Amino acid sequence: MTFATTNPYTGETLKTFPTTTDAEVTAAIGRADAAFRSWREAPFAERAGIMRDAANILRKESDDYARLLTLEMGKLIGEARAEVELSAAIFEYYADNAERLLAPEKLPVADPAEGDATLVCEPLGVLLAIEPWNFPYYQIARIIAPQLSAGNTILLKHAANVPQCAAAFETLMVRAGLPAGGFINLYASHDQVELILSDPRVHGVALTGSEAAGASVAAIAGKALKKSTMELGGADAFVVLKDADLEKTVKWAVFGRHWNGGQVCVSSKRMIVADEIYEAFLDRYAKGVAGLRMGDPFDPDTTLAPLSSQKAADDLKAMVRQAIEHGATAIPVGPETPNHGAFVQPVILTDIGEDNPARHWEFFGPVSMLFRARDEEDAIRIANDSPFGLGGSVFTSDTKHGAEVAKKISTGMVFVNHPTMVKADLPFGGVRRSGYGRELLGLGIREFVNHKLIDVVDIDAAF
Repeated sequence: MTFATTNPYTGETLKTFPTTTDAEVTAAIGRADAAFRSWREAPFAERAGIMRDAANILRKESDDYARLLTLEMGKLIGEARAEVELSAAIFEYYADNAERLLAPEKLPVADPAEGDATLVCEPLGVLLAIEPWNFPYYQIARIIAPQLSAGNTILLKHAANVPQCAAAFETLMVRAGLPAGGFINLYASHDQVELILSDPRVHGVALTGSEAAGASVAAIAGKALKKSTMELGGADAFVVLKDADLEKTVKWAVFGRHWNGGQVCVSSKRMIVADEIYEAFLDRYAKGVAGLRMGDPFDPDTTLAPLSSQKAADDLKAMVRQAIEHGATAIPVGPETPNHGAFVQPVILTDIGEDNPARHWEFFGPVSMLFRARDEEDAIRIANDSPFGLGGSVFTSDTKHGAEVAKKISTGMVFVNHPTMVKADLPFGGVRRSGYGRELLGLGIREFVNHKLIDVVDIDAAF
């Protein structure tokens, strides 16, 4: 596979990188394993200092890091700066909280004869992180901040179109003071994933990516008896109840579907609107989408980014054509599409029948699916009629009732009166074909530790 920086706005390939050889992969595993043997003994204060320094460097050099995001995957420059800040906040969160989150837990045993039982968390060792291109820094920070804080070491296999972002984070951690081998970026091929996970010095894998990639890597990990976590995308429901504030709801809908060019696993992909307000919502939503502006992602006036690559744009257009062939109605909506770059004109799909397979697809880009719900029960049914189960949202004037509706939506995350929220102190993860495992908070830092029982039993033998 080719690791290359190709600007999605200009189409120009600026730099290429050679794929890591098998010998280099094996050597990197050795360095990571050697680093683990000392890093696991580092006190929490030392680990926290490195996490905090990484956060400080990101904030101090935010513009430089942001420019690289925009150059490699086309992210709007304002959104790129926000991603840098989010990544810094994650490092800072674990600097502040890792020791508390991994503190030994005294177990309340029922019988004194069971002894003095304590649960401790110990790092597993070398881990493999396989990350996607849509949030090149945040995805890395989301796994390495907690796992380095826990005492593990990390090998990174990043997406082929963001090689400079991957290298930048490796350099970042060296500058922050992480010992050599603690975090290693590899331009590894798909075939080399099995080589890595088959090595007994590697103890787990965290993947964020497509269903196909997740199924493949999970099978390899399972064969090798290695722990895995999978975040595999979604088709989040955006449920609009009949009492929703339409003006506020439509603004959130336009944002929720189109931020990061619509290339977000938790973006609002399925708008499920109460029958009573469906026409009014559709009219306002179409006008809101038409107000977006495509163009140079470095231009602060641009509000809709290109897709990450021309292939991504072509694949999305092909999916829309297939949805239409199966009976859906497509409503193209402005803004005007530039005559170059990996842009896709926003499309609203309606009349997506129960027999249309597109209703179960994930459209990764500015394509919205609108569904008319007969009533609240029908809205919940449509929301749950998906192979995915990552996030979702409910919009209503009665937030207490909105929370009750949220309980009935089968996903890992549901927000009331907000499309989605990604923060350092909120957990992230889903169910069903959206994957398994959680990232961030204590849930994330405890995914790759040995939950070890130490039980001091001092009683006479029963003979």
